[in-house]
Amino acid sequence: MPRVVRFLVVLATVALLGGTGALAQTRVPMVSLIVNSSYAPLWVAKDHGLFAKHGIDADLNILEGAWRRLGPEVPVGVVGIPAAMLGVAEGKDLKVLLPVDNTRVNSQLIAAPAIKTPDALRGKRIGTATFGAGAWINANLALRHFGLDPSRDGITFVDVGGAQQQAEALEAGRVDAIVMEPGRAAAFRAKGFTLLLDLEAANVMGVQSALVVTTQFLRERPDVVERIVTALVEGFAFALAPQNEQVVRETIARRMNLSTPAAVDTAYRSLLARSNRELYPSLEAMRITQRVIGMTDPRVLSVKVDELADDSIVRKLTASGTVERLYRSYGVK
Repeated sequence: MPRVVRFLVVLATVALLGGTGALAQTRVPMVSLIVNSSYAPLWVAKDHGLFAKHGIDADLNILEGAWRRLGPEVPVGVVGIPAAMLGVAEGKDLKVLLPVDNTRVNSQLIAAPAIKTPDALRGKRIGTATFGAGAWINANLALRHFGLDPSRDGITFVDVGGAQQQAEALEAGRVDAIVMEPGRAAAFRAKGFTLLLDLEAANVMGVQSALVVTTQFLRERPDVVERIVTALVEGFAFALAPQNEQVVRETIARRMNLSTPAAVDTAYRSLLARSNRELYPSLEAMRITQRVIGMTDPRVLSVKVDELADDSIVRKLTASGTVERLYRSYGVK
């Protein structure tokens, strides 16, 4: 082979591999939010190079109302499935591919120290995120569990922002109760706040979060979407591997801004309990949350959840043995 030709071949190979021997990277804008430790597989995939390993330059932005950004410019997000339903009701064309948590709600309803019983919530304020978000739905599910009705019992929902803002509002007394993930709840209970309901112990089924993509992106770049799903599946394996416990704890603490060992321990154990090892969306859980949102926004009731969920890539990776291989490589069953 002539020297010039050999040079061009080498140059092309270096360009393809990014000059490092790594897979060529495809930049993909993504959005998400900080809700609970179930999102840890996403965080480790980003922070510990798993997206890059599968050729994805994940431009991950963490922001409130992340689902509203989904569209042509930002085709991928890890958001609440109810938020995806709202997006579809508003005209977005989305698909739910891979839940990051199982169907049991692991949140806890935490109230101000003076509130000792569920009945004491009558006439009080519950801090949530925007209407239809996971915090709002879980708060409604908790009230329904107690037989409380917001309209009848004078319970007001106050939109105070994301999980951190909700915690700050409760501590400052601007709201009387919020639903929060167990890691934060442990810190509040240590300060004397009241645990009114552990939704997981009560076996409440509800909100899941998931990898959500625009239908256009899935149709035009199925190869890229498959690599994103593969990287996130490896994120599950990495996060659940016993040998990675310390680094996962550190990732959770940093991403969730948890400062006490007890809070980090609770959040990590919540991850182990809630991680979605089945990898498939639950149509039953989706319909439960759809009915809750539909009480206030009837448009959501027209969303066809069986069309919103698309498990084709997960089934392909499962049938090919990729899922089993990834889990086995980390020693996870």
